[in-house]
Amino acid sequence: QVQLVESGGGLVQAGGSLRLSCAASGRTFSGYRVGWFRQAPGKERDFVAAINWSSSTTYYSDSVKGRFTISRDDVKNTVYLQMDSLKPEDTAIYYCGASVYNPRFMDWKQNIRYWGQGTQVTVSS
Repeated sequence: QVQLVESGGGLVQAGGSLRLSCAASGRTFSGYRVGWFRQAPGKERDFVAAINWSSSTTYYSDSVKGRFTISRDDVKNTVYLQMDSLKPEDTAIYYCGASVYNPRFMDWKQNIRYWGQGTQVTVSS
């Protein structure tokens, strides 16, 4: 069983930065793809970014490309999401999700096995 714990959310002004962390316990992320998703009030949960643990290949949604950076720390078994140039539309609950690596990215995205509890990010204008 894998447990994911997110941290790092908060309130920031537009143009500011935050760094989210997703720490895993129970096993390592080896062989997994780990991603960040977000859900704004009244909207569906959307994909934000992901990283293949073994290769460090990264993926980004068009809405955050160039502003957000996903990375990992082997020693801490943690995935980070560095968020820069934040906009009010980035306001949402951010969730960390993980599943075993699947070359079919859409299949992976639609079948996340492990979720964190979420962390609130609020960007004021």
